Amino acid sequence: MALSDADVQKQIKHMMAFIEQEASEKAEEIDAKAEEEFNIEKGRLVQTQRVKIMEYYEKKEKQIEQHKKIQMSNLMNQARLKVLKGRDDMIGELLEEARERLADIAKDTDKYANLLEGLVLQGFYQLLEPKVTIRCRKQDVDMVQAAVDKNIPIFKDTVQINIVVRIDQDRFLSPDICGGVEVYNDNGKIRVANTLESRLELIGYQMMPEVRMALFGANPNRKFTD
Repeated sequence: MALSDADVQKQIKHMMAFIEQEASEKAEEIDAKAEEEFNIEKGRLVQTQRVKIMEYYEKKEKQIEQHKKIQMSNLMNQARLKVLKGRDDMIGELLEEARERLADIAKDTDKYANLLEGLVLQGFYQLLEPKVTIRCRKQDVDMVQAAVDKNIPIFKDTVQINIVVRIDQDRFLSPDICGGVEVYNDNGKIRVANTLESRLELIGYQMMPEVRMALFGANPNRKFTD
């Protein structure tokens, strides 16, 4: 039985409706699949970036903490250096004050003459030479000569060595020093510095641990005291 045109058109419409339904369902399925894959990928990317961000800020936090430690260490070192400088300045001021007081020693003629005798004799003993030259301040020549004359027999009697002593009349010690002498061997290559300043410097160096202890107390970081 032949189909009429109306029947053909009806079947075609029916087939088209079926195809459209199939296409619509397929499209929805593809959309759902794509949405699912998008959400999965989005979640993966978000998680990956979250991990990267956390790692970045953990690294930054460690860097900041390390920077703080370094900065704190630098500040502590600077403070420690300031304390040490302050202590050294104080000790320097004490030594300078002691040096200023040295000038008063030479003003007392009797005490200064006795001191020169000791400094001259000590120079003889340190050199143990048969010929020596002494340099002193120009204003001290007479007292130094008296000290030499007194000490020559003492030196000879003690060490059993004759000694010839010359006071340098061409090169005097600076009048700005507080006093004392320098004693040289015959060729001038060996010197014993017995000026008041050099003696103060030596005594200051030797007594520095005691001075520090008296001023600032014991150093907690020092294990040995001898």
